[in-house]
Amino acid sequence: MFSGIVEEAATVVAVEHNEANVNLTVRCSFADELHIDQSVSHNGVCLTVVDLCSDSTYVVTAIRETLDRSNLGLLRPGDLINLERSMLMNGRLDGHIVQGHVDTTARCTAIEDADGSRYFKFDYEISPEMAAQGYMTVEKGSVTVNGVSLTVCDSTPRSFRVAIIPYTLEHTNFRAIEVGTVVNLEFDIIGKYIARLAQLKEA
Repeated sequence: MFSGIVEEAATVVAVEHNEANVNLTVRCSFADELHIDQSVSHNGVCLTVVDLCSDSTYVVTAIRETLDRSNLGLLRPGDLINLERSMLMNGRLDGHIVQGHVDTTARCTAIEDADGSRYFKFDYEISPEMAAQGYMTVEKGSVTVNGVSLTVCDSTPRSFRVAIIPYTLEHTNFRAIEVGTVVNLEFDIIGKYIARLAQLKEA
């Protein structure tokens, strides 16, 4: 379980293909604090640490299912990746409830300066059936973009905008997002449960 408050925009140092899987080697400031089997969010994807290296790097493995639903298969050495360790249960939930289970990807279609902040617009494809199950955004609701907990504005059935403050721009890989960049989305789990309960009530 995560909160969507990114700890660090770390660097991918190696990408190794192993049959249908991909092993990512990541360098970050807290690598020495990690342990094998620990869960870490990578661009919003919960992955398990499988190896620790001596040069402040560690290795995680993304399976085919994960690669199909996320942007992890597009990563190359040198890319920035947003990291967050799992939430402490005795801490504050500064973002929202994030599972680390990416639902789909979206593409950045516009970036607009907003007098110190920036608006990013993202378009995504989702079937009407999935939207009816809560795989969508709502105005002023929460969405996770590359692991970052954000508030939605200008929500439509297949797009939304988010406002990014300078701090978030500096400390996450939002600073590397351009028009055309593919990002990971996780829709709000509470919205999914409410939509599912509504479906069962109508059945």
